[in-house]
Amino acid sequence: MDNAVALVRTYLQLNGYFTVTEYPIIGGGRHGSHRTMTDLDVIAFRFPAAADCLVDERHHTARVDGLTDAALGVPETTPDMLIAEVKEGRAEINAAAANPDVIRAALIRFGCCGHCISDSHLSQLVQRGSTVLPNGHTARVVAFGSTVEGRAFYRRVLYTDVLTYIQRYIDRHWDAVCTAGAKDLVLGLLMLQAKAHRGERSSMHALAGE
Repeated sequence: MDNAVALVRTYLQLNGYFTVTEYPIIGGGRHGSHRTMTDLDVIAFRFPAAADCLVDERHHTARVDGLTDAALGVPETTPDMLIAEVKEGRAEINAAAANPDVIRAALIRFGCCGHCISDSHLSQLVQRGSTVLPNGHTARVVAFGSTVEGRAFYRRVLYTDVLTYIQRYIDRHWDAVCTAGAKDLVLGLLMLQAKAHRGERSSMHALAGE
């Protein structure tokens, strides 16, 4: 998996999204031939009440902690489906990813709206970056990257925001993430970095006391 895609996947999962990465959209051609029209970097879906949940074993209840990043603009009251383009440089949407046929195929494939989506909803999503589908779900196009240039009709998220959010998440849930460990490579690497910084501060205090 591409490093940038892996980073965005981790970020979205921490924000409560289920994710699918590098999903190919297949088009049918003449005489029964097929071709890959594009790979969608990340498709993600989030229910509106998603939150971290830590079980309180003493009182047999669950402690809920919601934490979403303002940079992502997560809807508070509707399910949210993201079609995300991930770039190492400028955050932008490829022409193929803005193709209404590609967007329709992705929405239908993941059951977000069945076959009831209209051309007007598709146009709104492609031209404005978001729409509310007939079933009440929000669908959005989002671009991730290192820089932004000019104006865009879709939401753009910088990697600086992504990394800041993940670091804040690790700091806020330090005991829990250390207990659980991190099978996710991105989260594991950033946790190791955090441990190194904490260890450095502890070592400096110890050396100062010698």
